[in-house]
Order: sequence, then structure tokens, then C-alpha cells
Amino acid sequence: MAEIGRRTGLLLGGALMAGGAGSAAGASLADFTLEAIEGGPLPLARYRGQPVLVVNTASFCGFTPQYAGLERLHERYGPRGLVVLGVPSQDFNQESSDNKTIKDFCDATYNVEFPMTTVSAVRGAAAVPLYRFLAERGGGPPGWNFHKYLVARDGSTVRGFGSRVAPDAPELVQAIEAALAG
Repeated sequence: MAEIGRRTGLLLGGALMAGGAGSAAGASLADFTLEAIEGGPLPLARYRGQPVLVVNTASFCGFTPQYAGLERLHERYGPRGLVVLGVPSQDFNQESSDNKTIKDFCDATYNVEFPMTTVSAVRGAAAVPLYRFLAERGGGPPGWNFHKYLVARDGSTVRGFGSRVAPDAPELVQAIEAALAG
């Protein structure tokens, strides 16, 4: 991954932003690459033209049951183009630091089929470039686990939803429907 970073952009905290741009100005979701929880690069360019719901997740949090709702969104709207992307984070001290443990937990407990990344920082100076982009465009950094950012098909319009907004909350479902229609 570091070699990819040297050849194509800036590698910072496990996430790559092509071109090495430090600001979200002019950026698109497709400009970022993270590491897949199974290993290997996860270029977000593969989701170009699709709405993406990016969620910082945690296995040991009061909001952890939201995994079930996120999986239902994936099952319901995935065939129409929605991508749910889980980004495990230890920023709030409620996640394992071992990616295999996280994957095994998600598979066994919630039968998670949506793509997930390796553990990543999502706030502060250590935040991966993707999360700096999302925070700048979507109303600020996550205040807690299971903060959701809905990225429109254009890859640059972002709307944030706090942790207390459940995956089946009417305002989130309406926004997803609108993003799919757009």
C-alpha cells in the first residue's frame, strides 16, 4: 500500500487520496482509497456514480445494534445502487484493534455483507483523508460511533447524520431515496 501511495498520491493513516491534495476542495469520494477489512486496497472509485453511506462503526458500543439496520439498508437499497461502507474506528475506545476480530464479530453477530475497511481514525489530526473530506462537506466530524455520511452520486455532495439517527429513521431513508433518484 505504501508503494501505491508513493506512485499515485498521499498515504496518510491508512487512507490514500490520489494526487496528494490536502483539502477537500474539488475532491470526490472516488479520489480516496482505503484498505479493505479482508486486506488489499479498496479504491472508492469503484463506487463512482453510486450513492454511498459511510458509517464509522464500533463493536462495543450502545449503537452497535445499528449494524443490523445498516445490513437491512444494504439488502434493500444495494440492488438499486446504494453502497453501505463500514469504517471501524477506535477513536471512541469501543472497537477492537484487530481487523480479523472485527470482521468475525460482524459476520457472526450481524451477518454483515456490506464492504468494510480496516480500523481507521475518523476525527482530529489523525483522521484519514476520507474522513477529513466527509467532515468538511457533511457538517463536521463524527461526534460518536455510527455517525453516517450520505455521499450523493456526484461523489462530492455529503450530508451528515448523527449517531442517534437509526438506519431506518425516516430522515435517513428519505435522503437515501432522494440520492438514489438523483
